[in-house]
Amino acid sequence: MPKTAEKNITSNRKAFHEYFITQKIEAGISLLGTEVKALRTGKANLVDAYAAIKNGEVWLVNAHIGFYDHGNINNHEPLRKRKLLLKKSEIKKLTVKLNEKGFTLIPLRLYFSNGKVKVELGLAHGKKSYDKREAIAKRDAQRDLDRRVKL
Repeated sequence: MPKTAEKNITSNRKAFHEYFITQKIEAGISLLGTEVKALRTGKANLVDAYAAIKNGEVWLVNAHIGFYDHGNINNHEPLRKRKLLLKKSEIKKLTVKLNEKGFTLIPLRLYFSNGKVKVELGLAHGKKSYDKREAIAKRDAQRDLDRRVKL
């Protein structure tokens, strides 16, 4: 299979700091025309966003897609809920996982794949504060080691 052309729009770097990501899922997203045009200009923010399953459908909540500059009165609502496109079998598997204690669905990044907007979701559970400190200490130690090797 040929590799698809992907162009990253935005990523949720805070998610990797706040959560342990156990599984990644690619989903399509149902958007309005002005939302796609705003995404092409890079006006998106996933920091406080999450995905929720309601009535057998997956919804992206709190994802901010800014106004399109030339959208006039037909512009979209920046924080509206957006439907994610997944197969029923995938939704059932996610529902089972989300019913376990501590798991949540977090959007990790938005990107274009062959002209279509895709969302990479992460099945995640929260880190404790000591886990975050440990990750920061490991990153600092690796940075120091890299500096010494570079000299």
